[in-house]
Amino acid sequence: MAKNLIGNKWLDASDGAVITITNPATREVIDTVPESTQKDCDAAVAAARKGQKLWVKKPIYERAAILMKFVSLVEKHKDELAKLLSDETGKPITEAYGEIANVSIGIPAFCEQAKHMYGNVIPAGQEKGNENTLQFTQQQPLGVVEAIIPFNFPSDLFCQKIPAALLMGNAVIMKPSPHNPLTLTKYAELLIEAGVDEGAINVINGTGGFAAQALAANPGVNLVSLTGATKSGMETMRTCAQNLTHTMLELGGNDAFILDRDGDVDLAVEEVVWGRLYNTGQVCCASKRFLIHNSVKKEFIDKLIKRVSKIKRGMPSDPTVEIGCLISEQAAKNVEEQVNKTVAEGATIIYGGKRDGAFYDITILDNVTKKMEVAKDMEIFGPVIPIIGFDDINEAIKIANQSSYGLCGCIFSKDASNAMKIANQLDCGGAIINGASFFRSFEMPFGGWNHSGIGNEGVMTTLKEMSRTKTVILKNILK
Repeated sequence: MAKNLIGNKWLDASDGAVITITNPATREVIDTVPESTQKDCDAAVAAARKGQKLWVKKPIYERAAILMKFVSLVEKHKDELAKLLSDETGKPITEAYGEIANVSIGIPAFCEQAKHMYGNVIPAGQEKGNENTLQFTQQQPLGVVEAIIPFNFPSDLFCQKIPAALLMGNAVIMKPSPHNPLTLTKYAELLIEAGVDEGAINVINGTGGFAAQALAANPGVNLVSLTGATKSGMETMRTCAQNLTHTMLELGGNDAFILDRDGDVDLAVEEVVWGRLYNTGQVCCASKRFLIHNSVKKEFIDKLIKRVSKIKRGMPSDPTVEIGCLISEQAAKNVEEQVNKTVAEGATIIYGGKRDGAFYDITILDNVTKKMEVAKDMEIFGPVIPIIGFDDINEAIKIANQSSYGLCGCIFSKDASNAMKIANQLDCGGAIINGASFFRSFEMPFGGWNHSGIGNEGVMTTLKEMSRTKTVILKNILK
């Protein structure tokens, strides 16, 4: 049975309660993890505060060397990790291997950036009275970081949060999703093996948001970095406000995919496969509203149906399978209900539309209008493609911007000037030209506007977000 990690001890919940982890494709029980209590959460914060004081004494190059050893350990165990990730998540084994491989891309980048986090110098004489005074800045740790990691990309989001927090001298309490915490538990074991100090990495499990909020409410936590639903982000922000705790929130999205009259239809179809159906559509920045110019709409639909009919669906463990199941049967039922609701509003299912346990067919909806919920704020976290026709590009931009979300968006057009103009009018944090909105490199600052979040993650920004700036003044040092 997997356990919580508190300080240097792997522990059950203080009351012995457990969460059962099930393979969503086969319904087989894989393992159990603790259902943490308030006592467990408080103990983890105490251990993290103690461990941070030890960990921060290591210079950055040593922290980076430890994390690079972790990268090598992940590579050594990649087969075991990929199988575990696929089994507990339901994503195809090929996608699981790809996500594990990203460890060797993201973490080295953060390590190199951390070594080049130079301060700024304000030279003498920039203001009257400061002719003999120098001022310079330093980045210092926040203290304890709570990292709340979602189910859809646990390894990738681990890489976005935990290495940056550790590199800047913080201790981390990792809160995995209750659906699939086992891969991240193994990562914690490997971090310890690599040399991370006891208490600098902790793991707390829990369902229903209790553990996440219990940790966030603790005044010993200095930053909560959450990737998840907007509702969860708002609740966390309210909790953190009680202690003025810093927050980084990467939340929901309902990204618009715009194909203009001059866009490359064949390219757009291929990008739908990548940008909507990867991870069975369970992607925060996946394209979810498809705004297609009416002059090319029929061609787009015909080619899309032909293309998706070739995609092999099946058991995630089969390396030839391209699309697996959702994270749970309940998740599939939620998608089913959302599709049925959209049909009741007047949309038409022209492909797919059936559920089998945690599996949900690739589904294409036509006759979707801008007034339907799916065209606004109903985020479907599954392989569903709702198509909205338009005649004027300004109309498409208005539809794209009518959502309360603002994560990403995209525009397909062969006219570079037109594409740039539209991209700049999309009310979102990331705008992709001639590609689906599902684009996230480790280097880029990734974050949403409006109800899609606060702050930015990525090599360019996370290290600064997970530290605080101190200005040191050498008054009259040149006198």
